[in-house]
Amino acid sequence: MDLGSARRFSRRMFLSSGAATAASVMAPTAQTQESNSPSLLPNAKAEVTLTINGKAQHFVLDARTTLLDALREHAGLTGSKKGCDHGQCGACTVHVDGRPVLSCLTLAVMATDKAIGTIEGLANAPGDLHPMQQAFVDSDALQCGYCTPGQIMSAVACVAAGKAQSDGQIREFMSGNLCRCSAYPNIVAAVRDAKGKMEKA
Repeated sequence: MDLGSARRFSRRMFLSSGAATAASVMAPTAQTQESNSPSLLPNAKAEVTLTINGKAQHFVLDARTTLLDALREHAGLTGSKKGCDHGQCGACTVHVDGRPVLSCLTLAVMATDKAIGTIEGLANAPGDLHPMQQAFVDSDALQCGYCTPGQIMSAVACVAAGKAQSDGQIREFMSGNLCRCSAYPNIVAAVRDAKGKMEKA
């Protein structure tokens, strides 16, 4: 065998043995990860109790169902909107135990037995409006309205957290809620207007 043939033979042998070794090392790792992650298996179901606007509701969901999809597709509450579905626009904002949460990034099973508040449950009585909802109407703080439920839920949390002491604070707190219609000045005005009414209530 000449030197060139020996080199070609050695290179082939090296690559073949390397590929075989990599496959043998990776296969058990993949199997271990799969066996340790039963929630990722297709069609895995989970029994979930969601307390939505003060009412406990029971569902059997795919374990990977987001809170947003549970609310919209299973509870029939379509006020929370699916905008980007990546947690970047804020249209899906709801309250979980009083705090604003991006429901498109939250699994429904994570909200089990917690208090979930949506735009539908914000008013005290049917046909009535929460002060923040009324302020959005009075300040003309919406145009197409798609982002408005998430804006209002974040705005209520903003006032409740004491982060509405100035326009700058309001803008900072509300920065995660995007409005494609650019109604931002009116949104800030609405939060400022509702703050006093909420504090008196």
